[in-house]
Amino acid sequence: MTLSYRSLLVTVMAGVCGLAPLPAFASTAYVILGEQGRPVARVLTEADHCPTVRADRRDLPMTVRREPGMVAQRPTASAVEFSKPSAFPVLTCELALPTGTRSATVDGHRLPLPRARLNRIVVIGDTGCRLKATDAAYQPCNDPAAYPFARISARAAAWRPDAVIHVGDLLYRENPCPDSEAGCAGTPWGFGYDAWKADFFDPAAPLLAAAPWIMTRGNHESCARGGQGWWRFIDPRPPVANQTCDRAADDAAGDYSAPFAVPLGGGAQVVVMDHSGIGGKALATDDPRRANIRQSFAELDRLGRQARFTFALDHYPVLSISADDKNGIMTLQPGNGAIQSVIGAPDGGALPDSVDVLLAGHVHLFEQASFSSAHPSQFVTGFSGTLEDKVPLPETLPEGASAGMGSVVEQFSSWVDGFGYMTLERRGVRSWAATIRDVDGHVVNRCRIDGRRSSCRVKRVPSPATAPPR
Repeated sequence: MTLSYRSLLVTVMAGVCGLAPLPAFASTAYVILGEQGRPVARVLTEADHCPTVRADRRDLPMTVRREPGMVAQRPTASAVEFSKPSAFPVLTCELALPTGTRSATVDGHRLPLPRARLNRIVVIGDTGCRLKATDAAYQPCNDPAAYPFARISARAAAWRPDAVIHVGDLLYRENPCPDSEAGCAGTPWGFGYDAWKADFFDPAAPLLAAAPWIMTRGNHESCARGGQGWWRFIDPRPPVANQTCDRAADDAAGDYSAPFAVPLGGGAQVVVMDHSGIGGKALATDDPRRANIRQSFAELDRLGRQARFTFALDHYPVLSISADDKNGIMTLQPGNGAIQSVIGAPDGGALPDSVDVLLAGHVHLFEQASFSSAHPSQFVTGFSGTLEDKVPLPETLPEGASAGMGSVVEQFSSWVDGFGYMTLERRGVRSWAATIRDVDGHVVNRCRIDGRRSSCRVKRVPSPATAPPR
């Protein structure tokens, strides 16, 4: 029997990478919202050619975004012995659907398309299963209770959202599971398609079928980690030759992209930002990444002024509060140090007053902060799958607590007792209901967003017991 091109490629890749042959693969279809909310249909397929989309009684051919291939091993965030080449034995196909498309199918499967007004939105983040050798962190990926993203995906899909927002960090299986860890035995690892399939496409399947997605990159999708898959599978814009993360020499281009706006209808929008490569520490005055941050926040301000209500979507939380516990003494830390070292600096510009709510992840919990100062509310939803933070936030904050950049916390809420997700429901032009839910969809907390202010059912009162943020 003659092997197909893909079958031969899979066999060769398996041999080179020391992998078992991949199982039979059915095409994966999904929709991501890009610039100006344009729905981009994607299909990952084992076929040798791209399928045709049936859209409003017209047949529209998909084009090839990336061919199957093996990407040579490159420097990663891990040691050489915990890294390997990235195998992508699937054809990535895409089609930017015409504006106003009302129905679309591919291979007989309905594609989820955006409504004119997106009123019901699921917000998830930090969804991958952590396998990280340097921290000896081996999450039991095979245990649905210890890694519940598939369960969350199914529950959130049953809520029938109009859209899904992912705040970044999709791929965490970067290092091999040791033989001593039965909970993750046999799981794929690295940054190739098998790890993407196990960590994202398989568990996210119900939500991918339920609604179109709005997505930002996390640090786990930076070029030194899962950036190759990000540019192949996720980013909604046309591919750029040096923006693949395949070569470390191109990482400056691969680790940054300009913001874009996704209209939600009714005067609201999401502005998607990409700071995946900036890290969390203050940047030196000569660091070239400062220019990217200045550019992205200037563009955020410009885009924000085009709508009556703006969510700014970025993986790193600008104005969060996180906890650090050393020798039994808890200290609170303000938001992202890299962004805060630029925005507000003499050469850095300001946090735009055209932004109402900051949506982020990175910290593995739920958090909400509203400020008496002139700052937008911050929501953190990094609690949808990966190992939770070991140091929970305190029940109360000290009087005058700040998330940095001159902010003064007026109302604060957090939840660190389990995995879950958030839902947003539009209540008015500048008003939304935010509901925090556990893995089974049960309500944990209810919050309200009114312009730049927000409040949750759990009220925090000042306490002098905790050291203020440094």
